[in-house]
Amino acid sequence: MFRESAYRPDSKILAAFTAMVFIGGTNFVAVRLSDRGLAPLYGAGLRFVGAAVLLCIFLVVRHIAPPTREQLKGTLLYGALGFGASYAFAYLALVSLPSGVAAVVMGSVPLITMLLAVAHGVERFRLRGLVGGTIAIAGILILVGAPSKAQIPVGGLLFMLGAAFSASESSIVLKKYPTGHPMATNAVAMAFGGVLLLGLSAVSGERWSLPATSTTWVSLMYLVVLGSIGLFALFLFTLKRWTASRVSYTFVLTPIVASILGAALAGEAQTAAMLAGGVTILFGVYVGALSGSRAPRPRSAPTRKPEAVWVEATK
Repeated sequence: MFRESAYRPDSKILAAFTAMVFIGGTNFVAVRLSDRGLAPLYGAGLRFVGAAVLLCIFLVVRHIAPPTREQLKGTLLYGALGFGASYAFAYLALVSLPSGVAAVVMGSVPLITMLLAVAHGVERFRLRGLVGGTIAIAGILILVGAPSKAQIPVGGLLFMLGAAFSASESSIVLKKYPTGHPMATNAVAMAFGGVLLLGLSAVSGERWSLPATSTTWVSLMYLVVLGSIGLFALFLFTLKRWTASRVSYTFVLTPIVASILGAALAGEAQTAAMLAGGVTILFGVYVGALSGSRAPRPRSAPTRKPEAVWVEATK
C-alpha cells in the first residue's frame, strides 16, 4: 500500500509542483477579474464545463478512451469533491467570511490531507508533516495578519472548512480508487463538477450572461485552458508520483504567488509581514514536504528466475 520511494521527488515532480503553485497563484488574479463580469458560481461552472468540452475534443482527436465502469466511481467522486463541493463551499463561505480567515482555513489543507490519508490507510503518519503543516499555517497567519479581532461568522467558517475538507478528500479519492488516463479523468470530473456548480447557480438565482468585456473573456479563457486543464493535468501527474499530503502544500504556497502578482499587476503594497509570512510558509513546506524524504534502502530480494525478471521488466 505504501510506496516509500514515491516520497523522494525527482526534478520532473518538483517542476510540475512549482508550475502548479504558479498557475494556482495566478488563478487568484484571474478569478477576481472574472468575477467582475460573471456571477461566481456561474463563472466557476462555465469554466469547468468549457474545460471539459475542450478535453473531450482532445480525447476524440487522440483516441484516448474514457474512464471504464470500474474507474467511473473514483472519477465522479473526484469531480464532485474537487470541482463541485470545494468551489461551492468556498463561494458560500466568502459571502460572509473575511478573506484572511479563509486563507488560514485553506492553509490547513496539508494537515487535513495528512490526517485523512492516514485514516484511509493510504499514508503513514509523519511527525514532519504535522510540524510542517503547523508552521505553514503560522506563516499564513503572519502573511494575512492574525484575524483575532475580526468577527468570524460560524456559518462562513463551517463552509470554508467544508471547502478545505472537500479539496483534501478529492486527493485521497485519487489515491484510493482506480482512475484512467489523466486527461480522460479530468474531462469527466470537470464536466460533472461544472454541471453541479451550474445547478447550484441556477438554484441560488444567479444571473447568467456571456462576458461583456474583453478582460472577462481573457480571464475566463485563461481559467479554462491553463487554470483548469493545465493546472489539474499537473495535479494528477504529481499526485500519481508523490504523496497526497505533500502535493497539498500547493494550497499554502499559492497565496505567496498571488500576493507577488497582486503587487506586480495591481499595484498592491508589499509589507514586511508579507515577506516574513512567505519565508515562514516556505520553511513549513520544506519541513513537511521536502525534508526527510529519503527512501529507505531496499531489502535484499530473493533470487528470481530470469523469466520472471524479463516479464517484470516488460510491464
